[in-house]
Amino acid sequence: MRPYDPQQGARNTMPTPTTQETSAVPEGPHHPFRFHAPHLHLAPVFGDDWFGIKAEAFARFFGTPTFLVAQTFLVAVWIVLNVAGVTQFDLYPFILLNLAFSTQAAYAAPLILLAQTRQADRDKAHTEADIQHREALAAASAEQQSVALQQSAQMLALLEQNLVLTQRVEELSRRIATLTTEVHQRLVDHEA
Repeated sequence: MRPYDPQQGARNTMPTPTTQETSAVPEGPHHPFRFHAPHLHLAPVFGDDWFGIKAEAFARFFGTPTFLVAQTFLVAVWIVLNVAGVTQFDLYPFILLNLAFSTQAAYAAPLILLAQTRQADRDKAHTEADIQHREALAAASAEQQSVALQQSAQMLALLEQNLVLTQRVEELSRRIATLTTEVHQRLVDHEA
């Protein structure tokens, strides 16, 4: 799980495999990310290369309060410098500022849309993996219940057999006591 980054806020707080965890194929029937293995190709949003990492960071940065405050500050400084006459490089209709915003939007929109599309693909893949995991847990639970019922039935059968054996032992003990009494009585009568 990735450490919490206060600049990114509460995004992606679901436990997902990290790059190190996804580089190796999950092995074993009880590996926590075994259902994510078919979707490992979706783990990085823009790819594993330098450009992909920077592009994802850039796209994520657009939604942060830091970006909004910094952009607002730069626009305010731009307008104040040009209106106050400190500099005259972009006068009142602020055509250059408008061009800068258009350029920013032209680059930001595809990156953000690409990030959203890939994130939706990852969310769908994780949902499918979670469904498979829940189904496996349900199957394991049903199997455990079946085994428990079978063991309970075996236990009841053993208890019934134990009851029958106890009753036979009790009956045999009474017969032994009766026979012992008879033999003792015959010996006492024979000696007298």
